[in-house]
Amino acid sequence: MTGALDDRVGAPFRFDYDSPVLRYGAGCVADLADELDRQGFERALVVCGSTVGSTPAVMDPVRRGLGDRLAGVFDGTTPEKRLATALDARDAYREHDADALVALGGGSSLDVAKAVSVLASGGHDREAAASEFAETGTLTADADPEPIVAVPTTLAGAELSVVAGLTASPDSGLVDEFVSGGLSDRRLMPRAVCYDPELVATTPRRVLVGSAMNGFDKGVETLYAANATPVTDATAARGLGLLADGLRDLGRGDVTADALEPVLEGLLLVQYGISRADGTTLSVIHAFGHGLTDGYAVQQGAAHAVVAPHVLRHLFAEVDGRRDLLADALGVGGSEDRAEAVVEAVAGVRDALGLPDSLADVDGPEPEDFPAVAETVVADSFVANAPRGLDLTTDDVEAVLRAAY
Repeated sequence: MTGALDDRVGAPFRFDYDSPVLRYGAGCVADLADELDRQGFERALVVCGSTVGSTPAVMDPVRRGLGDRLAGVFDGTTPEKRLATALDARDAYREHDADALVALGGGSSLDVAKAVSVLASGGHDREAAASEFAETGTLTADADPEPIVAVPTTLAGAELSVVAGLTASPDSGLVDEFVSGGLSDRRLMPRAVCYDPELVATTPRRVLVGSAMNGFDKGVETLYAANATPVTDATAARGLGLLADGLRDLGRGDVTADALEPVLEGLLLVQYGISRADGTTLSVIHAFGHGLTDGYAVQQGAAHAVVAPHVLRHLFAEVDGRRDLLADALGVGGSEDRAEAVVEAVAGVRDALGLPDSLADVDGPEPEDFPAVAETVVADSFVANAPRGLDLTTDDVEAVLRAAY
């Protein structure tokens, strides 16, 4: 193990971040029209999935909050984040003469809304959009993307982000082969985000707990990422403490607005500043998550739940990983072995949420698939944000996967 690093970042840094307006509090969706008015928008198209769109407990408060600024609802998003869906939503945006998007739901709806934002900003017809995406794996905005207001109903933390995933498959009639890509543009950061515990409390527990682990790991990784800054140290450390306590309480009790208040506050904080024009603080755990879900049915939050403690144990065996800062943030700073205390704290959050602790218990890769998964993990762009001194190899990844199986 290398010598211990100071809890301070120490090195010079540049923090270039455009924050949305952040609105938080039970019932805050009632202020959606006020937020649109403050930002000069008149007609909003709500973009969501069919389940959210048919759930009165979600849609009624949003409709009331938007009032006469509600232009219409497009409720066709799916977890696949399809280009065809984004094109259909773009057409609805134009038909309703909207000038803003309200992205309502989980990460899939937020990502599709970002694609709509780009598609609605210029002259992409369906064929041109499909051709560009097939050739490049992305879409470029001809002009400033259309504005987005995000209203998340899960805990994965996709709303404070300048990126979005997108796919296209031959059955859409748009492409000849399956394409998986995405968008990245600092102008895709939402103009505002509304964190409403009452709205999130309508989401089924099984959905919330998986997304929660993904959001929680964002805070863990932001503290040890190679591009950490004092700004993100402050927000992630405070957010992790709130999440660790709040998620354990959530696991023991009912899903209520009161139980979700500290969780949403923590989620907001761990996300602040981690998705920036010059990169992200997401790192090794998220790279593992990508490898485990690439071609497998396991949900990303469940993948994180299984591997995060094992990834951290390997990381701490190789580098300091700012274990002291992590231990303090997670409330275990008084432990004699802070590295192991951090691992156990992360595993404790997972267990409190009732998430799986073994790859053998999820619909993911089998041991014979581990070499291929390892190649995917090591090639993932997030590995570049690994802690200083960590040189992740395919052998390392396979060893972590075996330990997690």
